[in-house]
Amino acid sequence: METSTKHWTTVPDGEALLKVSLTGPGSIPASTFTQSFRSTVLKHGSRPALRVKRDGRWITWTYEQYYADATRAAKSMIRLGLEQHYGVGIIGFNSPEWLLSYMGCILAGGIATGIYTTNTKEACHYIADNSRAQIFICEDKKQLTKLLQVRDRLPHLKVIVKYIPESIEPLDPEMKESGVMTWDEFMEKGQGIPDYELSWRMDHQKPGHCASLIYTSGTTGPPKGVMLSHDNIVWSSTILAKSYDATEVESHISYLPLSHIAGQVVDIVTPALIGSCVWFAQPDALKGSLKQTILDVHPTFFFAVPRVWEKFKDALEIELAKASGIKAAIINASRNVGRKTQANRLQGQSVAWGYWLAQKTCFNSLRDKLGLDRCRLTVSAAAPLPMAITEFFGDFDIPVFQAYGMSETTGVSCLNCQGSYKPGAAGRSLIGIEIKIDKPDSEGDGEICFRGRHVFMGYLYQAEKTAECVDEDGWLHSGDIGRIDDDGFYYITGRLKEIIITKGGENVAPVPIEQNMKEKIRIISNVMIVGDERHYLTMLVTIRCVLLDGRQPTDDMDSIAKQVAYEIGSSATTVSEAMNDDVIKRYIQQGMEQANEQAISRAAKVQKFAILPLDFSVDGGELTPTFKLKRKFVTEKYRDIIDQLYSELFCFCWYLLSSLKI
Repeated sequence: METSTKHWTTVPDGEALLKVSLTGPGSIPASTFTQSFRSTVLKHGSRPALRVKRDGRWITWTYEQYYADATRAAKSMIRLGLEQHYGVGIIGFNSPEWLLSYMGCILAGGIATGIYTTNTKEACHYIADNSRAQIFICEDKKQLTKLLQVRDRLPHLKVIVKYIPESIEPLDPEMKESGVMTWDEFMEKGQGIPDYELSWRMDHQKPGHCASLIYTSGTTGPPKGVMLSHDNIVWSSTILAKSYDATEVESHISYLPLSHIAGQVVDIVTPALIGSCVWFAQPDALKGSLKQTILDVHPTFFFAVPRVWEKFKDALEIELAKASGIKAAIINASRNVGRKTQANRLQGQSVAWGYWLAQKTCFNSLRDKLGLDRCRLTVSAAAPLPMAITEFFGDFDIPVFQAYGMSETTGVSCLNCQGSYKPGAAGRSLIGIEIKIDKPDSEGDGEICFRGRHVFMGYLYQAEKTAECVDEDGWLHSGDIGRIDDDGFYYITGRLKEIIITKGGENVAPVPIEQNMKEKIRIISNVMIVGDERHYLTMLVTIRCVLLDGRQPTDDMDSIAKQVAYEIGSSATTVSEAMNDDVIKRYIQQGMEQANEQAISRAAKVQKFAILPLDFSVDGGELTPTFKLKRKFVTEKYRDIIDQLYSELFCFCWYLLSSLKI
């Protein structure tokens, strides 16, 4: 076993050098997740830990039951041959079984490895092989089929377990013959393992050992395994809980991918440290059932990615448009009060005149209808939140606080919260976290760097990649470009690898331009700025459309797109029609020109656009499972369309005009 003398290690049985400070939050005593979880069970054993709705009723695990089932899972893994520091792959929608597999793996000394359900069989193979997965826990036959197709190429794999109950989806005879186990069979497997054998494994864990692997979404190449130590996840989750005074009374809904760092920190580790309750949404949460789950749970904390907040906003706008007469007048008046109140709070002033009336006549009832009446903190992370969404919810006195972090920083590193909030900012750094802006330019923009106990162990088996991003002084170079204002708020302005360098040598950050375009052109769903090594910027846009099963783009425009089309005098109702509709093209052109008026430079103005025939999606390959844009993939997929935007004649004319400064 390697004990690192560096700030990082890249081997699975390595022990990372802990970055414990002498004073302050960084001096909190280091602990393994196993020790911390056991402490919570002793303190809050009778409190509800996990709740899931099955057959129309909510089933509850107390912390004592949670720990008991996690130890059963751990013993079964030991019996099935799990060795210390080897992987356990978990793929499926959020459920108690997912968490029990994660906890069981860590208790047994393994490395928990979540995999996105949208991954292809080859992506599953890559992660399973790279993590040396000896056991695989999967949700259903869909995921099971992927694994069985690559099983022969996984030398470390010993057993596969399917956790959906047999009563819902029975195993096929051939799957049983191939050695696939049901969840019940798996949980019974460890009965003969004595307590002392598991205790020995738990007691020999160290805070610097790897507990979890988070695989990057691979936007710029093959996924990298981000190694997170026990100390990484325990310390970071402790600091996060302190940042919003979280206690055991919190209720939180789990529905975002648990293979993502945010899902693991927010849904698994933090609740297990403070003794709060996690409620599981239904698998079709993002297809529409999440709304009912929120109404059932009335969470005290709600976390979502911008795409989810956008869906909420769209649904609310449709409902608000139905209001008329006195009701519409009350809503509009209340929104004005809400807008002024948000502005006052930013200046440290009291609420606007009429706030209490607006709260009674509008805000409270809206929160009740949304199920957010008990919610103390509503957070958006994983990607920048468009200002239009921030302002919309702010109008109704529902501040959506932006958070910022990455897998390599064990999740959230910056957070806005009540009393410490600025729209558009990523927030202030959490206590105990060092941040600096490296090599700032004249505007103060530079690379954001982190240092502290939240910084990851290293990339699994990739020492060279690790050394590229963690310097000799322990600073993690994030690859994100940002700045800090006089009040200590951080703003993310782009990514180093996303920065467009035009033919003229100008550096352009695409994200702010894309956000501005989406705000100005309501009919579009996604936009990607193009212009690297080109004479000028262009953009690819997609039209808002109906999503089949909440994820598959169709040719039918959605209700908002149809409403916009109607307002501007277009009869288009499908994406195909919109692509060839002069009215819609003119509308997009006008929106583009309005956005260009706010461009920071001539080089940052977009000159042409193309409407794509299909919206971006995870299944289409344009988006990662957390809805981040895969620019390289989109560029290659639509290479012919992009080339048409840079026709020889237009390009020559633009170059000539630019040269003459016309």
